Amino acid sequence: EPFVADEYIERLAWRTPGGGSRGGEAFDPKRLLEEFVNHIQELQVMDERIQRKVEKLEQQCQKEAKEFAKKVQELQKSNQVAFQHFQELDEHISYVATKVCHLGDQLEGVNTPRQRAVEAQKLMKYFNEFLDGELKSDVFTNSEKIKEAADIIQKLHLIAQELPFDSLMDFCCYPLPFPGKYHDLECQLIQEFTGAQRRGEIYRMREVAAVLLHFKGYSHCVDVYIKQCQEGAFLRNDVFEDAAILCQRVNKQVGEVFSNPETVLAKLIQNIFEVKLQSYVKDQLEEHRKSDAEQYLKNLYDLYTRTTNLSSKLMEFNLGTDKQTFLSKLIKSIFISYLENYIEVEIGYLKSRSAMILQRYYDSKNHQKRSIGTGGIQDLKERIRQRTNLPLGPSIDTHGETFLSQEVVVNLLQETKQAFERCHRLSDPSDLPKNAFRIFSMLVDFLCTEHIDYALETGLAGIPSSDSKNANLYFLDVVHQANTIFHLFDKQFNDHLMPLISSSPKLSECLQKKKDIIEQMEVKLDMGIDTLNCMIGQMKHILAAEQKKTDFKPEDENNVLIQYTNACVKVCGYVRKQVEKIRNSMDGKNVDTVLMELGVRFHRLIYEHLQQYSYSCMGGMLAICDVAEYRKCAKDFKIALVLQLFDTLHALCNLLVVAPDNLKQVCSGEQLANLDKNILHSFVQLRVDYRSARLARHFS
Repeated sequence: EPFVADEYIERLAWRTPGGGSRGGEAFDPKRLLEEFVNHIQELQVMDERIQRKVEKLEQQCQKEAKEFAKKVQELQKSNQVAFQHFQELDEHISYVATKVCHLGDQLEGVNTPRQRAVEAQKLMKYFNEFLDGELKSDVFTNSEKIKEAADIIQKLHLIAQELPFDSLMDFCCYPLPFPGKYHDLECQLIQEFTGAQRRGEIYRMREVAAVLLHFKGYSHCVDVYIKQCQEGAFLRNDVFEDAAILCQRVNKQVGEVFSNPETVLAKLIQNIFEVKLQSYVKDQLEEHRKSDAEQYLKNLYDLYTRTTNLSSKLMEFNLGTDKQTFLSKLIKSIFISYLENYIEVEIGYLKSRSAMILQRYYDSKNHQKRSIGTGGIQDLKERIRQRTNLPLGPSIDTHGETFLSQEVVVNLLQETKQAFERCHRLSDPSDLPKNAFRIFSMLVDFLCTEHIDYALETGLAGIPSSDSKNANLYFLDVVHQANTIFHLFDKQFNDHLMPLISSSPKLSECLQKKKDIIEQMEVKLDMGIDTLNCMIGQMKHILAAEQKKTDFKPEDENNVLIQYTNACVKVCGYVRKQVEKIRNSMDGKNVDTVLMELGVRFHRLIYEHLQQYSYSCMGGMLAICDVAEYRKCAKDFKIALVLQLFDTLHALCNLLVVAPDNLKQVCSGEQLANLDKNILHSFVQLRVDYRSARLARHFS
């Protein structure tokens, strides 16, 4: 523990008798002083003893330090001597090594020619055996030494090929047996390789393949390997899956057998494509090529897709430098004859299929398509008939049929969607936008022109004249269905056509064609909006049939029990139905535009209708109630202008009941102040008491 002087003195005082207050003892300072003096002397003696011991240890340490330094110097000198010896030894070793290398070079220079001479002597010996026609050497008679025999035969064969024919004839007068022996040994090696492959002996296969590598029959060895690999590999119905599994298995094995595995695997894949797949594709397509276009196109799309998927799987393997081009050429070699005229088959099928779908629909409706004019005299006659009510020919009675079918549309769009998918997959990238545009044109012809446009024309021709009684306005149903169908058409345009043409000049052509179709349909829809005349005509019939003169000039002024007239109830009910029908048939700004036009005409009809009657005081109150009900009906339009018109009409009706003295005040009110005075006067004239001098005087 650290030494603390205060604590040490305290403990010393505590141990001294009389040095503290323990048990009531009296404090004795003299005794404590004496103890302190004695203890100080003891400490001084101890200090002197320790100091002497420290000095002795210091002297001993200095002596040992000098001895250690001397010893280190001696070791350094020994180390320098050892280092010098090491350098000398290293130089000597280097000298010896140089001599050894020089001697080795000399020995190799002597041994290499000697080895060559020995090898040449052996070859000459074997050559003589062939000349004698008797192969006595063990290497030729022992079947286990086929590898050594193959090496000898290969060398002799090369030598024989390099020697001139005249030189060979100097040695013998008959042809040498090298070619036959070469061929026999080659066949023997291939048989050995075949047997090893069947037994699954990878090591033996690798040995034989390495020997055959220098023979002409090496390619035949590869062919045999490829042929045997495919034995039993294509037993299932899915040839593409079998091919993928086979290539996966061979890819693991071929690197262990051949020195050029990528070349062997590429040759296997080429064989599969040119033999197995091409034969399978031909069988599947030729069966339906001329008899069933639909099945032919489905099979072509399916086979091409599965082939490209197989190609994608094979891209994982090492097939050389440009495997993408290699596989693309293989696919093209299989399908080139089918893809050249694909789009013509596609367009022909789509045309016949679409025509059949439409014809089947019209046949189900027992309807024979008519040739309805779309312009010129026919259009002029239709417009004149609708706007003037002149009988320029009877309208076509569609019996409530819109001649639009969701099922037909879905079938046409589904066929076109499949055609777009096939086009994307089977078309050459350079022809893709052009082919997609042709398919789109077919869709426009059959869906937009032959179906939607025909239904609009038929609906226009079926619009009754405004003076028809109990006319059914089916054209709004046509508008509703056409609107829904065109949304589906637009969705397919964006989802399936746009990705195929988005980066080509055909994009602008398609957009323009779509714009022209929309404008053409909008023109016909605008023409059909003249059904508003029919609605107004129906309201006129209701008012004429239900409104009585006594409604606004009752015989008993004090006994009027109704809140509004029966004509008002029926007209409002009819209008609400038509407003709901218009909202369901259209969308966007078209709804507001049509409802505004209908609301303005509805207001004009009620205004003119009220001008036909004279009003008593109670009749005027009833007219105000009718107009209030009409105004409630006008709120359903949700058009500010229409509601404002009926608010003004309601204010005008107040002139029918207001007291004569208040006429000028009412006419100067907020809603009537800006109206022409003649309009106000015309309403005041409808009062039965107008001719009284007092009323005429106040109004003037």
